[in-house]
This record gives sequence, C-alpha cells and structure tokens, in this order.
Amino acid sequence: MIVDDQLMVRAGLAAIVGSQPDLDVVGEAGDGAAALTLAAEVQPDLVLMDVRMPGVDGLTATARLTAGPNPPRVIVLTTFHQDAYVFQALRAGASGFLLKDSEPTDLVAAIRTVAGGEAMLSPAVTRRLIDAFATGAVSAAAPEDPRLNALTPRERDVLGQIARGLSNAEIAETLGIGTGTVKTHVNALLGKIGARDRVQATIIAYDLGLVRPAGPT
Repeated sequence: MIVDDQLMVRAGLAAIVGSQPDLDVVGEAGDGAAALTLAAEVQPDLVLMDVRMPGVDGLTATARLTAGPNPPRVIVLTTFHQDAYVFQALRAGASGFLLKDSEPTDLVAAIRTVAGGEAMLSPAVTRRLIDAFATGAVSAAAPEDPRLNALTPRERDVLGQIARGLSNAEIAETLGIGTGTVKTHVNALLGKIGARDRVQATIIAYDLGLVRPAGPT
C-alpha cells in the first residue's frame, strides 16, 4: 500500500512497484487517516509511508498501524534526510527508511528486504543511530524491564552485540560460538523483547539500559 499526499508521487511509486512481477499495489491513500482505514480493508503486507501529510502524519499512522494485530511492515519515505525523522520512524515501528530521491532499484530492493522480515537502513544511517545514543542525542533509559528479565544471559550478550552493530558472524567470533547458534539466539530474543528486526532491537537495548552510551574518548 502506498501512502502519500501527492498524487504524482503515488503514481510514480505505484508504477515502480507495479512493474515488478512479484509485487502488487493493493491500495493508495493520501493521508494517515485514510491509510488506517484502507489498511483495515486491504490488509497490506507492507506500506510505503510518507512522513509529512496533512491531518494524521506518517509517523502517527505508522505507530497506529504497527500497534495492531498482524501489522504490516512499514517503510517510511521522505525528502528530508534528517536524523530526527529516522529515530521517530523507527520508534513508531517502521522497519525501513528511504529517501524519495532513491533509485527505483533501491526502492524495490528495500521492499523485498523489509517484506522478507529484515530492516532496511543504510550502514551510514545505522551508524548515526548508534552514535546518537552514544552521544546522548537520543536518550537511553536505565530501569530494569520485564523484557530483559525474559532473556537468558547469553541472549543478553547477543542483544548487546547487536546494539553495537555487529553481524551474526562478528557476534559469533566475539562470543566464541557458532553462527547458527547466534541466529537461534537472535530469533529467540527478538520474540521475547517484541522487536521486529535488528534495528528495533538496537533501540530497545539502549532504551532498556542494556547498552550504555559511551563517554567521550
């Protein structure tokens, strides 16, 4: 489903998506309120969501969509390359963030990646996300949380390494375990803390105080 307040933008996105044999556009909406209504009707697997729209904006609509049962995955689209939008979109439940001037091939790749259950952020954006927590630009909470209590010690270790931006192979090397074991731990801990993907897990790890912002070096 495509959500944008500009008809020409919706038409362009629909043309790109519709040109792919494995993708179908099931609906279009011009604002967040219409998107919520339409999503309930068409049950999209994935939503391309604009940020700035009249009435209910894209971030609010994303939060409401992802809070419901069997939520669609959301890629937030914007013309504004601002960290604040990235952080807000991820906290709202988005699994991807893409600029509208991205190449069509990048858009299609992002859709397939997010639809497949992964997060879609460029390495630069992921690095800035982690750096923002480290510098205090995004606050990190300290109190103990039931979600952390549900994790085994090893799952906490793995979550901490995810929050530091390590891949499964790097986590395996750091912790001295196999990559298959890491994957098993990742799948288990994502379910326990309610994270859709590794980027969401990173945010939760900082929010829960599992990973502390680094001091100045």
